[in-house]
Amino acid sequence: MKHSQSKYPSFLKFCVAAVITAGPVFAHASVGDLDLTAKSQPVSTTTDRMIVKYKSSGPVVPGAALMAGASQARLAVVQRSGQQFGLTMKALHTTANGAQILKLDKKMDVKDVAAIAKDLMERDTTIEYAEPDRMMEPLFAPNDPMYFEQWHYGDTTGGLRLPAAWDIATGSGVVVAVIDTGFRPHADLAGQFLPGYDFVTDLATANDGDGRDSDARDPGNAVAAGECGVGKPQRNSNWHGTHVAGTIAAKTNNGLGVAGVAFNAKVLPLRVLGKCGGYTSDIADAITWASGGAVSGVPANANKAKVLNLSLGGPGACDTTTQDAINAARSRGSVVIVAAGNSNTNVSGFSPANCSGVIAIAATKKDGGRASYSNYGSLIDVAAPGGDTGGLILSTLNAGTNAPGADSYANSAGTSMAAPHVAGVAALMLSKNSALTPDDIEAKLKSTVRTFPAPCTSCGTGIVDALAAVKSVTGDTTPPAGTTINETETNNAHTSANAVTVSGTVVKGNMGTDTDSDYFAVQLPAGKTLTATMTIGSSSADYDLYAYSSNGTTEVAMSENGAGVADSLSTTNTGTTTTTRYVRVKYYSGGIGASSGAYSLKLSW
Repeated sequence: MKHSQSKYPSFLKFCVAAVITAGPVFAHASVGDLDLTAKSQPVSTTTDRMIVKYKSSGPVVPGAALMAGASQARLAVVQRSGQQFGLTMKALHTTANGAQILKLDKKMDVKDVAAIAKDLMERDTTIEYAEPDRMMEPLFAPNDPMYFEQWHYGDTTGGLRLPAAWDIATGSGVVVAVIDTGFRPHADLAGQFLPGYDFVTDLATANDGDGRDSDARDPGNAVAAGECGVGKPQRNSNWHGTHVAGTIAAKTNNGLGVAGVAFNAKVLPLRVLGKCGGYTSDIADAITWASGGAVSGVPANANKAKVLNLSLGGPGACDTTTQDAINAARSRGSVVIVAAGNSNTNVSGFSPANCSGVIAIAATKKDGGRASYSNYGSLIDVAAPGGDTGGLILSTLNAGTNAPGADSYANSAGTSMAAPHVAGVAALMLSKNSALTPDDIEAKLKSTVRTFPAPCTSCGTGIVDALAAVKSVTGDTTPPAGTTINETETNNAHTSANAVTVSGTVVKGNMGTDTDSDYFAVQLPAGKTLTATMTIGSSSADYDLYAYSSNGTTEVAMSENGAGVADSLSTTNTGTTTTTRYVRVKYYSGGIGASSGAYSLKLSW
């Protein structure tokens, strides 16, 4: 007889994850024809700028002053390094953290610029770091049919469970920064924008006739074929930032257009993307400024944002410039939410979603499974509706093909659409509890998700549940009565475990084969004890129950009772932060299949 026991021991292109489609004139104005047949647009691998941060701790000086006076030795080193690679470099400006932006006299492959940066560091030991100033751009996902409803808020299968959350919170008093292409004034966003800033420094990219200034309006980012590099296609203006802003805070109950997730929040628009994308250094300065940090030459931000939405990115590792900006923003209390990207690949190779301290968002479709384009992987925190075949994401837009036109609405798909759903929920949470830290928000979002109703491997802990997330910060943890879910295959390993988010949930499952194992993941709050109780439909069947720590392999509790006897175990989180516990049901002997192999598992904490 078995026994029971327990153990307690620089040039990346911003990928806007969006497909914009036009509908009938009476509902949606045309936004022009886009070539969206591919799952992602090609990304440039060239840059003409470098970021150099010196170790010296003196006062921050403008870029040009770097190469003057006492810094002549530094200038000589820069010139010698450039000569070795057949180019010249000059200083442009200084970033918020004191790094210098150097302009190369020609565009080069990012790998070659990285080699120059390495050579420069070897020549000058006073350099803290040097790296290419890569460029980012929006990512486009496949073009799907248009639907004229915001299913992504209330759909019982794949939606955000948002309407019930509005009875508790609407985002009042919270500022959300949209770090994107800027914004277009729109009747459905009237009064929602705070004074933002245009951080685009490159004139060709800016497309508005000047560099940085206080006008964050989007002039359009249409490009001709080849304008952004050899082989790059023609593209109309996409008004991406306006679509993102509408998802976050479009006015609601105004008898016009669409609703926003946090419709009483305010949007702080930061323009960092223009024609062909935007530079890492400009984005990092926008992150700094939005969160209340100082940027040389830019007036102080009077409206600090507690939530930063970055629906942008590009391939590559998280660079030091971006990571430093994110770290500083978090230290000032701002949560950073980033789209995972639309390349259907592991997010570990996609920045800034792979940076530390961000909340990385995967996209789901209407059935609650992973959108075909969405990036995935262990760095994903949570998922949210992003649209795909069966339903897209409807929000505010502009009808201009090149230059700005009339107000319009359009459907889009992408992780760029998923991220603002989560940014809006974070604003709802903060409007009920302004003391929440970035870590608090991340932990509560992850611990209150709904389990995926369709396959979404490596998409985080589940689909963000707006109602549960808001209730978690008000002290209301009462679970919905009679919560029952069905086990979803394939969940045969901890990496593909079904998420269980509500205490008291009963899981209906079955052992499909005599080698089957079913895994379930619970985000267990600090000080809480998880209790798992399993009953088996057949008196002759024998399955066992195990619990594992957050690595999915260290056993912390088990129950191996014989046939006909219920199995039960418990495990306590003795730490100070929420942690993951994995519960495993494992076949031992007896019946298999939908009826003979059926079991019920109740999880409470």
